[in-house]
Amino acid sequence: MTATLLALDPDLRRKWGWFLALGIALIVLGVIALGVMPAATIATVMVLGWLMVFSGVVEAIHGFQVRGWGGVVLHLVAGILGVLIGLLVVTHPVAGALAWTLLFASFFTVIGIFRLIAAVRLKFPNWGWAAFDGGMSLLLGILLWAEWPVSGFWFLGFTVGIALILRGWSHVMLALALRSSAGQKEMLRAA
Repeated sequence: MTATLLALDPDLRRKWGWFLALGIALIVLGVIALGVMPAATIATVMVLGWLMVFSGVVEAIHGFQVRGWGGVVLHLVAGILGVLIGLLVVTHPVAGALAWTLLFASFFTVIGIFRLIAAVRLKFPNWGWAAFDGGMSLLLGILLWAEWPVSGFWFLGFTVGIALILRGWSHVMLALALRSSAGQKEMLRAA
């Protein structure tokens, strides 16, 4: 994959330091998010709330733009609901965190059961990994339900922190691969 990436943009090799800096910054932010999970949870809820408000406004504007179409009412209703729910989440971030956590708990429970049953019933090659994935998703959903409402204060911050760390690590690894390939190319030129 790195060879393909490098073939697309040979100048990318020289920019490995930027990828390294970005990766390190993301890892640091992820560690900070894990250190202050309740604050990271509230921040995440606030961002999601404002995104809902913004998307509701855009949906409503789109509804006015397509006035002649039969689905205009659906766009307007969706836009108004998006703005109202987004404002509720922004003005009540703790309740929003609890609600989002319930949604995730429901999602992980349902998707975990589905994946587990599908893997066991279909028994495709290496189906054990899919069953493991389903079991872990189901377990996470059950844990979120069992610990609710306390899980609502840490879950979103925890997932954001882990996601930032993993994204940062992938950028660090890309930077090291780019640096290594740049060094190999220089060695080939010198030879």
